[in-house]
Amino acid sequence: MSQNLWVFTAQCPSVIGTVDVCTHFMAQRGLYVVQHQSFDDRIAKEFFIRIAFHPEEDGFNADEFNRAFKSFAGRFNMSWTLTPPEKRPNVAILVSKYDHCLNDLLYRHRTGQLAIEIPLIISNHPDLERLAEMHNIPYHHLPISKETKPQQEAQIRELLQQYDIELVVLARYMQVMSPEMCDYLDGWAINIHHSLLPGFKGAKPYHQAWEKGVKMVGATAHYINNDLDEGPIIAQGIRDADHNSYPEDLVRQGQDVERVVLARAVQLHIEKRVFLSGQRTIVLQD
Repeated sequence: MSQNLWVFTAQCPSVIGTVDVCTHFMAQRGLYVVQHQSFDDRIAKEFFIRIAFHPEEDGFNADEFNRAFKSFAGRFNMSWTLTPPEKRPNVAILVSKYDHCLNDLLYRHRTGQLAIEIPLIISNHPDLERLAEMHNIPYHHLPISKETKPQQEAQIRELLQQYDIELVVLARYMQVMSPEMCDYLDGWAINIHHSLLPGFKGAKPYHQAWEKGVKMVGATAHYINNDLDEGPIIAQGIRDADHNSYPEDLVRQGQDVERVVLARAVQLHIEKRVFLSGQRTIVLQD
């Protein structure tokens, strides 16, 4: 993305000519293709494509591109997006008390590794307000209880609309969201959770894993949906562990994997490399 590139993405049913209609259209308009990835899902019979390009001449107009491409796309029942090179989506970060994922995202944002804006941080605890202040980001402390969950989630939705948020990142937000909230965030909120084998749920999963002599820790980043921690997977990571690792070691190792995997998922999302296909994702890697 450092080459000032426009990004075109599209998906449609699998038919002959899908690659050609996209690349030929661009060639006719003097748009130089720098990167091109595509995938044809023979089971779902769906086609996915991502093209990064730059105009050979000045004066490229996105509205004209979309108007002209519409007639071509209609023949293939193709949906598409066109993202300008300067696009920096507004991202809201939700967090509770753990700061490792939040710290990592703020660092990558501050150093320019993540081309995003972070207009606010939302938390059900006050603990990380100082960290937000250090980065000059508004911090909204919204306490929650079983009785106040509907009101608290309504406040979150209002804030997301107020700040024109395009992506929500749950950076270890330790709350189970209501079905209504999950439906609202479906497809545009990314969550991170541990991936221990075998699976350990509930309190202190790393301590449970240590008691079973677990030999690896991992993390999964996925989109939110109404299946708890089972939404479409974007990125995963693992790290070996052994008998030398005590519970506190497993926690630290797991947190290292969590922050890297979450940042990777956010990067893939903002670079328009992730396509939703039912309960699966198609990720066109760089």
